[in-house]
Order: sequence, then structure tokens, then C-alpha cells
Amino acid sequence: MADVRPESMERITTPELAKAFIDEQVEAVKKQVGDKKVLLALSGGVDSSVVAALLIKAIGKNLVCVHVNHGLLRKGEPEQVIEVFKNQMDANLIYIDATDRFLDKLAGVAEPEKKRKIIGEEFIRVFEEEARKLQDVDFLAQGTIYPDILESGPVKAHHNVGGLPEDIHFEGLVEPIKLLFKDEVRVIGRELGLPTGMVERQPFPGPGLGVRCTGAITRDRLEALRESDAILREEFAKAGLEGKVWQYFTIVPDYKSVGVKNGLRSFEWPCIIRAVNTKDAMTATIEEIPYSLLAKIVSRITSEVPGINRVLYDLTPKPTGTIEWE
Repeated sequence: MADVRPESMERITTPELAKAFIDEQVEAVKKQVGDKKVLLALSGGVDSSVVAALLIKAIGKNLVCVHVNHGLLRKGEPEQVIEVFKNQMDANLIYIDATDRFLDKLAGVAEPEKKRKIIGEEFIRVFEEEARKLQDVDFLAQGTIYPDILESGPVKAHHNVGGLPEDIHFEGLVEPIKLLFKDEVRVIGRELGLPTGMVERQPFPGPGLGVRCTGAITRDRLEALRESDAILREEFAKAGLEGKVWQYFTIVPDYKSVGVKNGLRSFEWPCIIRAVNTKDAMTATIEEIPYSLLAKIVSRITSEVPGINRVLYDLTPKPTGTIEWE
């Protein structure tokens, strides 16, 4: 499949079109790889999950999925990947809990770009180690989508797993959704039977919660961030905002303020809520959350999450603020 989307290509908006696309790609993958094995870094995000489900349909156990838990995923995400792909789809899944490895490398590192670099490079090293163990894997699959190609140029392949050493040689890339836009990928995911929560998963940065636990990451503050984020997502879902708000999450910065809990003085972190809508991520507007919902979220976070005594709502659009804090 070429790297330029034909003008005549119909946008995939219906189950019928999705089924036709899936059938076409299943045959194309079978023709490309034959009986050889394919390696995929399965993050649990929309793109890699759809690629995994599609390739399982095409080549079954000849797809080897590697899911690296770097300790910076949202609550329940590693468990969901295992449940969906290993337990339900019987995928050939390798799960690696590298939490300690990542957090040890990140200890004391406060500068945002340095944190991103450490997370990215360590992920490549973990993936590389697994790739070396698998001597008989010939192809590398990636969840490249069309915006990735547009950003990197029509003739330059967009590598989701870049930086692998040259001695780890793959016969070729398998990129079955590289001519699709994100909304089309979601339609394909639904047709493949992936859970709604996985298909509608909101954008999530590669470094994960590492860029929302601002400053130097500590395990206790990271846990407070994970729990507060889970509460926010749960309450948004109950209020019918899941899928209607483009991105929403919490940030727990590396400073504390005085508060009162259970009649006693507390000195704990604040939790900041961010909820934005955007079409292209170049600009973003703030979602107007009903005050009653905000009050419920505040009550839950301050009472249920150890270490947090204050909740704030970020009202800054982009520009002047970016969507993420780091």
C-alpha cells in the first residue's frame, strides 16, 4: 500500500465499509508475510490495539505482541490489555512489567525534556531486548496512521518504534491502517470487536503520566495522580461526557500547600483538572463542566486520594497554555 491516500478512497464511516477494509487488509497481510512472524509493540492505545486485533484476525499466533508497562500508564490499562488480547483474543502476548526499571531511571529528574528522553530511550531498550530474544520474527508491525505520514512527509516512513539498532533487522514493515484517519481507525476497532473504552480511548502522550506528574517523579505522587485521574474519568463517564470531551486528565505538581483534613492540619499536593476540546490539537478550548459535577469530583479526590488536599481547574485555552503541562 502506497504512502499517499488516493483521492478516490472513500472515508470509512459505516460498519459495512469497515468490514470491507478489514477483509482487504487481512488478505494483504497474509500475502505480505505468509507464514512468517510479526512483532508489534502493543501500548493499549487505539492505533496499536486496532492493528493487533486486525493482525490476529489475519495471522493469529504468528503475531507477537509486546506490552511494556513502564509504570506510567493510567489505572487499569495494563490489566485491560492482558484481558482483551491474552484472555479474550488468545493473542501471543508478552507482558513486561518494567515499572521499577523506568522509575529508577527517572528518580530525581525534573526537567521535562530529559524525562521524555529517558522514557523514550528506555522503552526502545526494553523492546530491543525482547526483539533479540525472538530469533524468528521477520516483520515489524506499527500503528502508523495517515496524520503520522502527513507530519513526516509522503515518502518518509513514520516509525512508532524508532531507534532500534541496525543489527535487529526486519524484512519489512506491516502498517495496515497507515492510510486511515483517527476517526476511521475507531470505526475499524468497533467492527473488530474491541471494547468501547479501548476504541474511544482519549489521546495519551507516549511518556504517559510522566508528563503529568510534574517535576521529579516520586512513587507516592505518581500513585496520587493515577488515582485522581481514575476518579475524573469515572465521573466523566457517569455524566455522559466520555467521547464528548476530547481530552481530560489530572496533573499533580511537585509542590504542597496547607490544608485541613479530618480537623487536622495537612500539608499535601494540589490536583489540577484539565479538560479541553480541539479539532487539530493546534488550538484548544476549555470544556465547561457543570459545577455540581466539579463539586462531586473535588469531594471524591480530596477524600479518597491520599496526599491531595486541594483541587484546581485549569481554565487556560491553547494558546496561551499547551494541552499538557510538560
